[in-house]
Amino acid sequence: MSIIDNLIPLIIVALAVVLLLIFIMKLNINTFISLIIVSFLVALALGMPLDKIVESIEGGMGGTLGSIALIFGFGAILGKLVADAGGAQRIAITLINRFGEKFIQWAVVIASFIIGIALFFEVGLVLLIPIIYQIARQLKISILYLGIPMAAALSVTHGFLPPHPGPTVIAQQFDANIGMVLIYGLIIAIPSVIIAGPLFTLLAKKLVPGAFEKTGSIASLGEVKAFKIEETPGFGISVFTSLFPVILMAIATIINLLQDIWDISGNLFFDIIQLIGEPTTALLISIILAIYTMGIVRKIPMKDIAKSTEESIRAIGMMLLIIGGGGVFKQVLIDGGVGDAVANLFSNSSMSPLLLAWIIAAILRIALGSATVSALTTVGLVIPLIEGTDVNLALMVLATGAGSLIASHVNDAGFWMFKEYFGLTMKETFSTWTLLESIISVVGLGFVLLLSLFV
Repeated sequence: MSIIDNLIPLIIVALAVVLLLIFIMKLNINTFISLIIVSFLVALALGMPLDKIVESIEGGMGGTLGSIALIFGFGAILGKLVADAGGAQRIAITLINRFGEKFIQWAVVIASFIIGIALFFEVGLVLLIPIIYQIARQLKISILYLGIPMAAALSVTHGFLPPHPGPTVIAQQFDANIGMVLIYGLIIAIPSVIIAGPLFTLLAKKLVPGAFEKTGSIASLGEVKAFKIEETPGFGISVFTSLFPVILMAIATIINLLQDIWDISGNLFFDIIQLIGEPTTALLISIILAIYTMGIVRKIPMKDIAKSTEESIRAIGMMLLIIGGGGVFKQVLIDGGVGDAVANLFSNSSMSPLLLAWIIAAILRIALGSATVSALTTVGLVIPLIEGTDVNLALMVLATGAGSLIASHVNDAGFWMFKEYFGLTMKETFSTWTLLESIISVVGLGFVLLLSLFV
């Protein structure tokens, strides 16, 4: 095939992205519906047989949600149980009290990181901002001084660490070991948070000093339940419950590595450990633990626990459909031959698949706004490129995740949430939030490439 033949599918994708932006931003059509409409149009434009289009769309939806719907749902329930019992508030307040005013930023970073593993980004933001407001008011410091480290920690966990939807979905699509994604993700996440959080705050204060004088507004959060500290679960049990799925997955990964080293197969003990370490199983066990530690022990009626679980699922319903829509778009690109066109264009390229995945994800993130949708679409484009290579699949997940975080701007809900909660102007939001996300993306890529030299 000529270069022109390979470029035509990519031009179709570019036009599809533009059309998607018009649907979502200009015409205000629901993101999920926009994704499905555009997927149909792309399938037609790519010349897919008419009798295969619906099959491809249904396959993309089922293939994506089939692998992550349980994980996504269980994660939402776990986070809601911890939050509604006051566990998340206990984690934040305890760390802040122990670190003191001098190291208050680091307390916020650690609290946000722990809470961020258990809660989705938007939920963590809504939960932590009132606490940040309270601390800033008591200590007479800038709300943004604490807000940047908080947002950095939440964003890093959202982009790099299972069981968050982005890295979990990408790992499933790449068929990567999710335990290794978690371990490598933690190695990358910790320095990324430090650089994009407390260290970046120093730069941001010089770039937009006026932003650090803003008081912000939390009126849009509505009613946020606040607890007296004595009403909340203990710090240790709150942390243990929040991190329990991560603990189970990490243990299973370590034991599986030992199994490979010792060359043991067909062992019932190892099979049981592997089952427990699967994200779905780990989260289900964690929910049972949370019902006990955050509910029964706290003498919270079962009907209230049931209400929390129902509300958590209701809140993520549309998000699940949007992720499924991203999977549909990805599948249409694969079945329509776009991935093959990309593979042909880069067939003689010496560029690292890790760098290529990051670049594609970054371009799509800037165009689409959604980190999860851009990551999913990237998977569809790069899968043909990694066939026959020895690239580390766990690092491919993290490189794609890093690219999908870059340059959040006006087409991303996170941009507007950060702007409104902290009372910033557009310029101040670009100079803080957009730059923060870009730093996480670039630093994350740097550590992925560094790790690739050793694993």
